[in-house]
Amino acid sequence: MARTLTLAAIQFTPSDEVQANLTRVAGFVREAAARGADVVLPPELFCGHYFCKTQEEEHFARAVEWSDHPAVHQFSELAGELGVVIPVSIYEKDGPHYYNSVVMIDADGTPIGVYRKSHIPDGPGYQEKFYFRPGDTGFRTWETMKGRIGVGICWDQWFPEAARAMALMGADALLYPTAIGAEPQDAGLDTAARWRRGMQGHAVANVIPVVAANRVGDEGGQVFYGTSFIADETGEVVTEFGRTEEGVLIATFDLDHIDRARAAWGFFRDRRTDLYDILL
Repeated sequence: MARTLTLAAIQFTPSDEVQANLTRVAGFVREAAARGADVVLPPELFCGHYFCKTQEEEHFARAVEWSDHPAVHQFSELAGELGVVIPVSIYEKDGPHYYNSVVMIDADGTPIGVYRKSHIPDGPGYQEKFYFRPGDTGFRTWETMKGRIGVGICWDQWFPEAARAMALMGADALLYPTAIGAEPQDAGLDTAARWRRGMQGHAVANVIPVVAANRVGDEGGQVFYGTSFIADETGEVVTEFGRTEEGVLIATFDLDHIDRARAAWGFFRDRRTDLYDILL
């Protein structure tokens, strides 16, 4: 019998009320589970508005230790109830340190680890270096009850080495929770297409499905462009949202077929690490 993995992405417009967002996302998770999802990906920092547009000290109060975070507690209970894996994106406080993190919750409701965002952007509308330290976990792939899942966070998605590292760790799929949209410095700049193409390239080069979950809506003049999608191992977009819809995307993959295709293409067989070392 073939091994399959059904992946889901949530796209929605968050309010700035934590519990209201948790309740809405829980509803989407229930919908995804009812449609057969094994893994359900909410967007980045979905507990509230994207607060990194400017540098405001008051926003440090949003951070919570991961083990005490209400999103972790509530989605652990929900994951165990529904038997789904949920990567939960949070603003994490760890002593004096602050991170943009994902807590991976397994299908029995157990939090099995934390990934802290490795690449931190800093530019107009996305001033994350003020709020987050670069992650200290390294890239991670989790052995969940549903499959081996690699997760990067937003800006990580622009770096092919992050995707390759997770694939080399044995990931069956790559997931990217995201918060991206307008570029305040240039009203004519629309990055949605290149944002997609970058991740579609990760799918092609690693022969692996890729899921990207983005938010939508206008948050104080900064408009997030959605366009969440799931791509197959060839980079083909198999399901997608536009710039305004809210809801759940679902796609199912045959992991045995993908394993054979990855072996046949030879991208991992033909890697020349002896040549890469000179770059380090």
